[in-house]
Amino acid sequence: MDKRTDMIAAAARVFDAGGFRGIGVDGILAPSGASTRTLYKHFGSRDGLVLAVLEERHRDFMDRLARSGGDADPIGGLFDTLERWLVEHGARGCMLLRAQGEYAGANEDVVALVRRQKEEFEREIARRVEMALGSADTGLATQIWILFEGATAAASVADISVVGLAKRAAGVLVEDARGRSR
Repeated sequence: MDKRTDMIAAAARVFDAGGFRGIGVDGILAPSGASTRTLYKHFGSRDGLVLAVLEERHRDFMDRLARSGGDADPIGGLFDTLERWLVEHGARGCMLLRAQGEYAGANEDVVALVRRQKEEFEREIARRVEMALGSADTGLATQIWILFEGATAAASVADISVVGLAKRAAGVLVEDARGRSR
């Protein structure tokens, strides 16, 4: 692993466990063994590293969704991917939304990045809804998105089993939409 990649991976673990703004630069860099000079060389600033971590986290999840296929059950595949993700990374809520909350009013670049990432994810859900129904349904896509985000948050205070419940609820919504379109 190159130094930049190592720094992103180590910082992601630190941010995931302890948040973003309450941790000093030394605490962020210690796990990777990087110096402040190396931070500035690769990322320009502490917030540049935050942006890189968020970009990597989002891309990793979206790549997993793409690899999961989901042709047989495009909506259920969203929740299956989420469940595997939470098993691997832990259920602490959405890192992107936590960053947006911490940086609201402090760094518009972070907030704008999260907004773009969430919009990309919403488009992926809309694409999957269209696969499942054979036509677009923006209302259903929004409902599925709410279930997904809610399951992500609820798993952090309950347990991962809520993802399966959200998957079943999404399935009911899809079946209802299919019934209405006949």
